Amino acid sequence: MNKILYILLLLVGSLTAQETKMSSAEITSFKSKVKTTASKTKTIANDFTQYKHMDFLSEDIKTSGKMLFKSPNLVKWAYTSPFQYSVIFKEDKLLINDEGKKSDVKIGSSKLFKKLNQLIVNSISGDMFNEAEFIMTFIKTEKYYQVQFVSKDKNLKKYIKQFVLSFDKKKYSVIEVKMVEPSDDYTKIVFKNRKENQPIKDEVFNN
Repeated sequence: MNKILYILLLLVGSLTAQETKMSSAEITSFKSKVKTTASKTKTIANDFTQYKHMDFLSEDIKTSGKMLFKSPNLVKWAYTSPFQYSVIFKEDKLLINDEGKKSDVKIGSSKLFKKLNQLIVNSISGDMFNEAEFIMTFIKTEKYYQVQFVSKDKNLKKYIKQFVLSFDKKKYSVIEVKMVEPSDDYTKIVFKNRKENQPIKDEVFNN
């Protein structure tokens, strides 16, 4: 199960520029626009590049592929470079295809796995503004909006120190997800070529 937890952490997942905190009025407006965008988004197809940063490595580990999302909670990460590997979140299962070697793991029985899965889904859709679960800091720059999330869950904080979501300033959609571990190593996922509300067949989410 430790391997599955590692996979989940890799998938959850900054840009650098002049940062200032949003005002209360700006935060209210920002939340409303992001939620409106999320509510209208039934499917997402994104290309992505993932960077895994670890202090003991001279260079980040770089992988890339395509992410597919279908409301309410179907997610597929299909890695295409430098290897062929896919991970599908479907109901209470994690479906894995490692270059043709298929397996599935039930995550419904684990509260931690379920929470990580929900965080992944919410980070993709951009709907994560739950004050009961997170301490949030809202940032703006010339290029993007950003929200920094610190979980109030002690068990989750053992694995994830902070989530950082960056949003497009015009479309209010997620353009980057960053997950910082307690060691300050991090995984960063940068999205591009986003396509919304185009048909995606359910069969795509079969292993």
